Amino acid sequence: MDTTDTRPTTDIDIDTVVIGAGQAGLATGYHLQRRGIPFVILDAATRVGDNWRRQWDSLRLYSPAHVDGLPGLPFPAPRWTFPGKDAVGDYLETYTRTFALPVRLETRVQALDADGEGYVVTTDRGRFTCRNVVVCTGTFGRTGSVPEIAAGLDPAILQLHSSEYRRPSQINDGPVLVVGASHSGTDIAYELAELHPTILAGRDCGEIPPRLGSPVFRVVFPVLLFAWRHVLTRRTPMGRREMDHVRHHGGPMLRVKRRDLLARGVERTTSRVEEVRDGRPVVDGTPREVSTVVWATGFRQVFDWIRLPILGDDGWPREMRGVVADAPGLFFCGLSFQYAFSSMILPGVGRDAAYVADRVAERSRRLGKATPSLPTAA
Repeated sequence: MDTTDTRPTTDIDIDTVVIGAGQAGLATGYHLQRRGIPFVILDAATRVGDNWRRQWDSLRLYSPAHVDGLPGLPFPAPRWTFPGKDAVGDYLETYTRTFALPVRLETRVQALDADGEGYVVTTDRGRFTCRNVVVCTGTFGRTGSVPEIAAGLDPAILQLHSSEYRRPSQINDGPVLVVGASHSGTDIAYELAELHPTILAGRDCGEIPPRLGSPVFRVVFPVLLFAWRHVLTRRTPMGRREMDHVRHHGGPMLRVKRRDLLARGVERTTSRVEEVRDGRPVVDGTPREVSTVVWATGFRQVFDWIRLPILGDDGWPREMRGVVADAPGLFFCGLSFQYAFSSMILPGVGRDAAYVADRVAERSRRLGKATPSLPTAA
């Protein structure tokens, strides 16, 4: 049975509202379902998995398929392959159907307000009153961050944020500047350098040395995954340092290595692009003639629709493992470094979701009998 529902919504009372039908929201739904908590998952998309399908065409996962499955359903791909973005979107859709998760699509959340011991979630299809809210918008709930100097570039220069980049055919003829050298920036620069003179500017975020899928990678990956799950956590000094680096400066290069950029002729500079002169971006003190700038400069958190004082000075929610102490009943899942480095990759989502679902269940039991479940769509 397909339980995704795009019918008009009136005011509804439900125990828990999950916002976002990506991997974090679906994994949270899976665990809530098994704990007997009535819930609904809201998403603005027209189809489950569309946030993945909208990524650039050549994007593939950085972790092998055998660890990419969400709780209860292995990823349907050979063990040491790296699924593409469309395969991930299709898997999320299958996951929703397999476990009959109550997803309401084409339902955009506009505001979240406190209401006594619970909350009111206002959408473009009506209001949901609930005891608990789990915000699972993650990366896709953020806005692409572009520096202020972008406004000073010549209008003839095409500008794209990395979230808008799809394929090389989008790019103007001529040289390209990619700003930001985390894994997305390096992947895009490497792809574009096959057809365009390409400059990659930005601090070196480090790299994972083994080639993905290589024999060496197959040997060391279990060690890496253990470290990402159990060593680089918010409870260790090393993990807290890495959390600050990843959240504010980007993660290390994964698929593309420094030697790949060099071999393809990418001009690499670790200086920042902080000036525009005569409509041209200044790189290493020199205005550069480029036809396109791709801003792989990350995202900024946009939670202004959450009308509660739960954000820190850096714009991130004040939470620990997704639990917001300042707002009982409000939780997050899918945040970068929510608990560990692994939180930002598929192998880490299930553990985070299970922890949050346990806290939701504890609160619902403490408050008494849960609200009945929503009817599912036929």
